[in-house]
Amino acid sequence: MSRLGSVQRKMPCVFVTEPFKVLATETLSEKALDADVYNAIATEKVDGTCCYVTNYKGQPYLWARLDRKPNKQADKRFKKFLHSKDNSKAFLWNMEEDFKPVPECWIPAKEIEQQNGKPVPDENGHIPGWVPVEKNSKQYCWHSSVVNYEFGIALVLRHDPDEPGLLEICAVPLSELLEQTLELIGTNINGNPYGLGSKKSPLHFLIPHGAFPVRNLPTLKHNDLLSWFEDCREGKIEGIVWHCGDGCLIKVHRHHLGLCWPLPDTYMNSKPVIVNMNLNKYDCAFDNECLFNQFLKKDKQKFDRLKDIMLDV
Repeated sequence: MSRLGSVQRKMPCVFVTEPFKVLATETLSEKALDADVYNAIATEKVDGTCCYVTNYKGQPYLWARLDRKPNKQADKRFKKFLHSKDNSKAFLWNMEEDFKPVPECWIPAKEIEQQNGKPVPDENGHIPGWVPVEKNSKQYCWHSSVVNYEFGIALVLRHDPDEPGLLEICAVPLSELLEQTLELIGTNINGNPYGLGSKKSPLHFLIPHGAFPVRNLPTLKHNDLLSWFEDCREGKIEGIVWHCGDGCLIKVHRHHLGLCWPLPDTYMNSKPVIVNMNLNKYDCAFDNECLFNQFLKKDKQKFDRLKDIMLDV
């Protein structure tokens, strides 16, 4: 699958934000200007949890986001430093003692700063990283529901390649997603802003980052973007991510502009969706209740909206 930037660190806002606040000012940030945001590709920011596909145990695996965070004592020191008037010098971390333990299989995210071969905490005091999602994992059961390692496939939501206005639910080889980051969305993720599935019949998908381009954006001015989010049908999204030519990712969230999220009816849910599992080349025998089997039963069916899909209980 074609790809844009990979989300391996916290994305800066396209505007300068007020200190210790979410609200954006009207000034474009230096990071955005240095990355040439004016010539970047704008895509929908999807509200879920970040995932990553890379090799583990000799095959492509889905990995869940797990940031290594400071323990209570170190976090207290760090917050005191951030709010102090004399914070011109960098905060000194004790990498051996200041952080909570992580599983042995944990890996740091790519692109984060390293010193002496060790990852350095970001401006929030976290070290972004990943842990592999094992089959039948209890902690990451919703991640596990969208992959099948026996057949090496993932359940993906994307645009239909032949009809851009149509969404497609399909099974994609994990090998085609290698080194990509994706967003897991669904019933039990982030309060389910897209209204997918139900408690009895939960529904989850992976969406590759950059999969949904944003068309006809206004100029990169605070008030123009605010109006676009408020008044345009295409603006009923969580935010925008700009994929810059140097690989940098820049974002704006509705909250940066003082707008509400989630919304009663999102732009994603205004589009029709078709199920195209395309599993003929696999000799598949799925568990009866798994998502792959449920969607096989609905293969080639078309729905008016994503939230209209209800699986058999």
